[in-house]
Amino acid sequence: MPSRLRFGDDDFLRCRFAVSPIWETQEAVRTLKRPDRHGYHVPWLRRIRDAATTLDLTPLWLLMPRRGHSPDWLGPPPIGPAATFEEEIAAVRASDPEAAREDTAQSLACTPGALESEHGRAWLADPARMVRELADAMEEAWRVLVEPEWHRLRALLEADVAYHSRRLAEVGLGTLLPELDRRLSWDGRTLTLALGIEYVRDLGGQGLVLMPSVFSWPEVITGFEPPWQPTVVYPARGIAGLWTEPGARTPEPLVRLLGRNRATVLAALDEPATTTALAHRLALAPSSVSAHLTVLREAGLLTARRYGHQVLYERTPLGMALTAGQPT
Repeated sequence: MPSRLRFGDDDFLRCRFAVSPIWETQEAVRTLKRPDRHGYHVPWLRRIRDAATTLDLTPLWLLMPRRGHSPDWLGPPPIGPAATFEEEIAAVRASDPEAAREDTAQSLACTPGALESEHGRAWLADPARMVRELADAMEEAWRVLVEPEWHRLRALLEADVAYHSRRLAEVGLGTLLPELDRRLSWDGRTLTLALGIEYVRDLGGQGLVLMPSVFSWPEVITGFEPPWQPTVVYPARGIAGLWTEPGARTPEPLVRLLGRNRATVLAALDEPATTTALAHRLALAPSSVSAHLTVLREAGLLTARRYGHQVLYERTPLGMALTAGQPT
């Protein structure tokens, strides 16, 4: 039972990439309940173990059936290409209570007994209160589970967007879409997703948002109902190295050549990253990282290019060869 997204002429002009902190928060909460998602995230799970015990995630988990509908209003498609969590949670808090009630009832129906549970009855009786309570729960989950690691997560997600944007320019949309995940196929007008669920939607001129995700791994997700923006969520590139400390991967010959900190900065750029993200990940002062990046770029080991309001640094072929210990 495949899912199909059908493109019209205008939809090809309205495809874009986006990153969503509220989506990562929702999926981080879901991951805590899903051992099949733990593989790459064991270091993160250890890190947040004690803090997570301070959260009551039961209300959010009630709306995350193993198979079935999760409320679109609580985990909506991104409102912009680089929206902040504060912007996204404000949009959630502004949800129409009656629309949220209908969406939530559909989700509760996917879990036996949920409609009759204490939470289910209270939410459906007072949807305005439901919106406040669930938005508060999502914001608390963000503060505890995701915000402390957001620099690292955002760097990986933005690196994925940068890579696939470049591939889009090189090969076009029809070739790019199947490259995002093996479960995606393209026939010129229809994107087919082999997800084991049946879902068909005409994009209707809204285009398509392509969103990499860390915590959604290993799943590809779609199915947002109108009026929500059609969106495909796919596993981000580079998740396997996400929680590895960069300093542990710095080759000693590179340290002798460049010095410890400069070599560590170069070795940390397995994927493009910003100065702020690198400084946070490496526990170095941003000014120090910026100085190292400038020297490495002037030496021909890095390139820099702008992505929105930020500058992403990426290794050149020479930089890649040095970190791999291979001759150019």
